[in-house]
Amino acid sequence: MQQLNLPAYDYKIKHSAGSSLIFDFIRRKYVTLTPEEWVRQHFINFLVRHLQYPKSLLAIERGTTYNQLAKRTDLCVYGTSGHPVMLVECKAAGVTISAATVKQASVYNQQIRARYVVLTNGLQHYCWEVNFQTKEYKPLEIIPPFSELELNL
Repeated sequence: MQQLNLPAYDYKIKHSAGSSLIFDFIRRKYVTLTPEEWVRQHFINFLVRHLQYPKSLLAIERGTTYNQLAKRTDLCVYGTSGHPVMLVECKAAGVTISAATVKQASVYNQQIRARYVVLTNGLQHYCWEVNFQTKEYKPLEIIPPFSELELNL
């Protein structure tokens, strides 16, 4: 797998029935290692170990609906109140973060209503703070640590 612009960590990989699997410490099981999963696992590690996001407040591939279609979010972070505070959309390192990617995340967020939206391909990371009253997305220079996220709610 490709080296990412995220901190390295001691991941666990195993091989079974011709497939590579990576251990997901949030779901506590091995999952198929795809290029997108590689990015997601590194990003989760970054949030938990470097920005102090409680792993108990992370939900992976949680279902949502949009226009009566079932969709899955890559990663949703909940605040201590139980409401979504950050939506994270992960792409494989070879996938460019484009206007279509931004639109996909913002469409999902219309239903979820998280205050922060993050897009990452493991090499580039974009974060916006959403104001639902003015319908504006304010770009942020950094992904806020969990302590700041909770303060701004």
